[in-house]
Amino acid sequence: MPEPVIPMSQEVAAKEADHLIAAAFRDPAPLPPIGTTPPVPQPGRPPMSQKAVDDSVRMLSAGVASIPIGGMTSLVLYTLGQVDPTSLAIGAAAPVALVIAVSALLRRAKGVLPEEHHHHYTAPVDQRTVYSNTRGLLARTDNRQ
Repeated sequence: MPEPVIPMSQEVAAKEADHLIAAAFRDPAPLPPIGTTPPVPQPGRPPMSQKAVDDSVRMLSAGVASIPIGGMTSLVLYTLGQVDPTSLAIGAAAPVALVIAVSALLRRAKGVLPEEHHHHYTAPVDQRTVYSNTRGLLARTDNRQ
């Protein structure tokens, strides 16, 4: 014979559900021996390499720079009413061509590219050739010289 179901209020049901969820997702592992405080997310941008930071700033700057160009293009198209497709293609390609030309100039600018380094060694050089062969379902690798 099944047990009778006792009706619960919304508050009691919510508390019981929270208790069951907390018990199901409880981590019984002890805290690490380094300290007693668990890690906390830090404010700000996550740590990145300098190249990633530079690329991120470059992308954000390009995105902000595209707003006035898009606004000016929209204003010109609005004032013209009807636009010839050729004129529209030229107007849309002009900002892209300008960005490409400026980036090419910046790339060629002096000091942007790293200096060229040459390394000269006087010791004998090991010139062995290693052949690697990986085959099979469990990926056994065989290296032969």
